[in-house]
Amino acid sequence: MSGPCLFVHPRRIRRGAALTLVFVSVLATGAAVGSWGAEPGHGKDPQPAGMPARAYVGAVESDQVKAAAAAAQEDGKSASKAAREVVSRSGDRWGAVYSAREYEGFRQKLDGAYVGVGISAHRDAQGRIAVERVEPGSPAQKAGIRAGDRLRTVDGENVTGRPVTEVVALLRGPADGSPGTRVELGLGRGGHKWTQELRRARLTTDPVTVDRLSGYDAHRPGAVRIKVDSFTKGTGERIRRAVRATPRGDGILLDLRGNSGGLVSEAVTAASSLLDGGLVATYDVRGDQRVLDARPGGDTDSPLVVLVDGGTMSAAELLTGALQDRGRAVVVGSRTFGKGSVQMPSELPDGSVAELTVGHYRTPAGRNVDGEGIDPDLAVKGDDGPSAEARARTVLSGLGGGS
Repeated sequence: MSGPCLFVHPRRIRRGAALTLVFVSVLATGAAVGSWGAEPGHGKDPQPAGMPARAYVGAVESDQVKAAAAAAQEDGKSASKAAREVVSRSGDRWGAVYSAREYEGFRQKLDGAYVGVGISAHRDAQGRIAVERVEPGSPAQKAGIRAGDRLRTVDGENVTGRPVTEVVALLRGPADGSPGTRVELGLGRGGHKWTQELRRARLTTDPVTVDRLSGYDAHRPGAVRIKVDSFTKGTGERIRRAVRATPRGDGILLDLRGNSGGLVSEAVTAASSLLDGGLVATYDVRGDQRVLDARPGGDTDSPLVVLVDGGTMSAAELLTGALQDRGRAVVVGSRTFGKGSVQMPSELPDGSVAELTVGHYRTPAGRNVDGEGIDPDLAVKGDDGPSAEARARTVLSGLGGGS
């Protein structure tokens, strides 16, 4: 739910994180809210195969949320607001309610394409909206907007203090918005303030970057880095191709730092490229235990190091836990975020969508991830990205992946 994010404290990640654990495929109908997100939003959790129609979370059922929303709508009140109140009282840490427009944005993001200007944003502790990332080649990048710039207004509306998903909706424009529509942004950088008019464009995301690591002897085995930002549609296949293209004897550095999760089915596909079948994870739905298995035939010979940090969450944690528990990889970095719960969406009378937690997943060794995270085999103190990568490369070399 990716994708670029900023992770600070639980209140800032509640709703967005609920979008990052997806089990089968996006519903046919279709990073925290108010704290993080990509312009079109993050992943949407579809209903897992065989998921019961009624989903419970603590003392609240999806039917109860729907009933409260319907009653409010009949009284001429906001159905989504009533639903939010019920979810908030339920104690569900990851429970949330999204508008139909936000939900559609999440679906598009998981499909790897959306209409927008190419800005990912987060909200700081003071409620200010800042540009987290600018997509290469996007209208925002061409206009000179940079990560760190402050986003003050969108089409004249003050966005300070607003949930990021609302800002996302403003950036995307009307639900039927198309490429070429205009949007005016009020921006700030240091003491400089200005307005910038942009035209929205159809953008595609590429969450996988593959490159050869420098500093290795060309006549000896080297190393390939596979950087995965999120698990959108097709990511697992991209990873599989990258693994198959890795020269025999070369090591693989799988960089999952800052990976906000996404489609769990894609994470399982990725696991299948590095495991010869077997268990990837288990999960429960109201006590009903289920399993996620890798397909046989993956690469089990190439030296493998997985690089993680506090921004590694959900589906990325599932993959990390599987590779660690199965003895396939050495995990380097810092403890991962700790998002290991399963959400199911339910459509409300006004078209909005309620997310309720219905279960949790565990690693092959039975470890609970939710609220715990995954500890690396080799911890790198602090938040020094270059140091963590240098340590990971040293470990990979020691495993035989490079000179």
